[in-house]
Amino acid sequence: MNRRHVTLIAKKELRGLSQERTILLAVLLQVFVAVFSSFLMVGLTSLYDPAALSRSVTTEYGIGYAGNESPLLARLEAADGVRVYPMDLSTALQALRERKLSAVVHSPDTRPDGEEPVKLTLYTLQNDLTASVLNVRLKEVLGAYEAELRELRADRLESTPIPLRLPVPRGAEFFEFVYGLLVPLLVLMPAIIAAALIIDLITEEYQQRTLETLLATPVTFTEALWGKVAACLVLVPLQAGAWLGLLGLNGIRVAAPVEIVLHATAASAVLVLLGALVSLHYRERTSAQFVFSTGLVVVMLLALAMPANPLNLIAQLSVGAAGAGHWGVLAGVAAFALLLGWVMTRYARVVARAFVEG
Repeated sequence: MNRRHVTLIAKKELRGLSQERTILLAVLLQVFVAVFSSFLMVGLTSLYDPAALSRSVTTEYGIGYAGNESPLLARLEAADGVRVYPMDLSTALQALRERKLSAVVHSPDTRPDGEEPVKLTLYTLQNDLTASVLNVRLKEVLGAYEAELRELRADRLESTPIPLRLPVPRGAEFFEFVYGLLVPLLVLMPAIIAAALIIDLITEEYQQRTLETLLATPVTFTEALWGKVAACLVLVPLQAGAWLGLLGLNGIRVAAPVEIVLHATAASAVLVLLGALVSLHYRERTSAQFVFSTGLVVVMLLALAMPANPLNLIAQLSVGAAGAGHWGVLAGVAAFALLLGWVMTRYARVVARAFVEG
């Protein structure tokens, strides 16, 4: 196999990628995620951790307090981020409907040391982000008031409750989101894009009927195929390295960028070669993309079922927690990629021979 021919085909395909709008849009989307990762962390993390959003928002919210004057009123007035306005319930609810208030707390006439349960009512705006923020901010106040009520009524307890001492979380509040999701997503997305790209590059030779012209040149079908594969593979480390660099500009430190890029490149080699084999077999873009996408889901599920899967390794490497065992995984993935490359080469020769004879 002539390396010069492979290089020429790879350069040709890379020049042609500048006209692929789908690929450019995908790259621009990744650039947006990497550049504005600090802002995205706040919004996306709030989907599963509203407390994180509460700590990021510094707005002071107005709360109406209605009902019996109790120790809860003093606790609310001392809370950060809220301003309390005592008023009657009907006036407070009308102000809430007009969005002059963000929430209303109604306290019953039950005394703190009375016999009946103290049933507090919290009115918030429906389907509003403000409600999520206030729920988090008021949770601590209401929890402290509940503890006070329990202490006042402790003589009624028939059994001694077991205290729970939960560990205090340390470190950045977005740690899990950044290193467990954002970094692996940005690093592995170029591998998936490259695998989808190789299918387009191969099937278009059949659909545009340019294979005859290609085989009439000194370049063999196998060399052209490897040139397309090389064009797809070279994009992965470039993109992954760029994303990690942009994350660094956002203040997100990644511990082992070189090792991460190597793992991403090895994983992309496996995906690209699998895509090439599927394309050689089906030779039609829609069918090849469908079969590859379905198979990719199966491959990813099998990979994620193993402890040393690429997502876990990249997350561990990004925080400096991966041991030396990741080199063994990298060697195994690289060996599997070499096996797929050998299979693809043999199959490409069979396909080219059948095409010439046909």
